[in-house]
Amino acid sequence: MHEVGIANSVLEAVQTEAARHPGAVVRKVGVTVGELAGVDPDALAFSFEALTTGTEWRHLVLEIETRPRMHGCPSCGLNFRVIDYQFACPECGASETQCVAGDELELAYLEMEEP
Repeated sequence: MHEVGIANSVLEAVQTEAARHPGAVVRKVGVTVGELAGVDPDALAFSFEALTTGTEWRHLVLEIETRPRMHGCPSCGLNFRVIDYQFACPECGASETQCVAGDELELAYLEMEEP
């Protein structure tokens, strides 16, 4: 389960940023996970909770935003969500579309309270 490693990396990033702001209290961290990233959001949340339980970070909230797979059509410029492996453009029918979103795995934001 590589979600434990990802959760640990998120926690390390939070700790690094918190060290840059002495006295600040970190309340929330947000992560963006695309459906093509190969990350189970529930497993990530579980892993993060397991890593923070019983630590000074136990009150830190992890928010996970999921992003759908999106393709772009070079013919007509439409960006559309891919559903049931239908990659053809729903506007013009072009079959050669390109993935433009859905593979994200990023630390999106950190909410802190300054002293």
